[in-house]
Amino acid sequence: MRFSLPLMTSRVSGFRRDFLKSATVAASAFLLIDAERAFADDASRLAVEVYIWVELLGREHRSLSEGLPEIFSTAQEAGFRNIELNDEFFGATLRERTLALLQQNRMRAPCVYLNGAMHEEAAGAETVRRGLETFAAARRAGCAAMVCDPSPKSGGEKNDAELVTQVRLVNELGRRLAAEGGNLRFHNHKVELASNAREWRFMLEHTDPAAVSVCLDIDWVNQAGHKPMELLREAGHRVREIHVRSSHHLVWDEAVEGNGDVDFRPIAAWLRTEGLKPLVVVELAYADGTVVTRSLTEDLRRSREFTERTFGVS
Repeated sequence: MRFSLPLMTSRVSGFRRDFLKSATVAASAFLLIDAERAFADDASRLAVEVYIWVELLGREHRSLSEGLPEIFSTAQEAGFRNIELNDEFFGATLRERTLALLQQNRMRAPCVYLNGAMHEEAAGAETVRRGLETFAAARRAGCAAMVCDPSPKSGGEKNDAELVTQVRLVNELGRRLAAEGGNLRFHNHKVELASNAREWRFMLEHTDPAAVSVCLDIDWVNQAGHKPMELLREAGHRVREIHVRSSHHLVWDEAVEGNGDVDFRPIAAWLRTEGLKPLVVVELAYADGTVVTRSLTEDLRRSREFTERTFGVS
């Protein structure tokens, strides 16, 4: 069969346009799928918490937006592949820059931290809404879990009715996240551990184990006068994440080290014995008495290496 040159050129040009259009769409889809696969396939159980950068930026009177690039570059330089961010990073203002910087630094955000009141009905409903919105955005960064830190009550401990409200809303958030393939973990500071860990134990007893897990902050347990191993055993197989930070005489160290107030070796041994593989999160912070002698990058690197050796994570 013979074609005239104009007809053949027309058909080839049309085919080329269609091919290039299809190829562009396919390439875009492939890049998105490839990025998501890269996030999803990383099985590392070690992460760094963003709190130390938030603290330092505050001291320097710099905005989170201004310090955003150095957060990820410093974490990456220190050898971390995972970072636990808070919900602000996935709000409308910072979301796209956060996602771009994570990808640029080849990092994931396997878990996102949510703070907000849960013991009051209206405020709690808003926290649930914000949590679901945050999780939807963070999934693009490989996020599969959320740490929930219900805000304390100003002027005293929460009463029983307020704790009932808090449990109901935490359960709601946990179940809705589970329906989306996520896992909710309730976190502790010192205040939840007052009065013989009344609030923490109320949460442990009344939240739904199928929807709500535990993120135990080892340092805050020690700061509150409890023995970390006792609370770990109480939480048992619900422990899906732990935060580690070291101190001397309750004053935070500049890096996570093995000779401080808490001996992490029995904790690591118990986790192995129980067959538990929680996300281990290095969370540095500076107190008034913290002596800082090294750069943040070096302290993070030392903390990572100690945590890798002790907990067998990488």
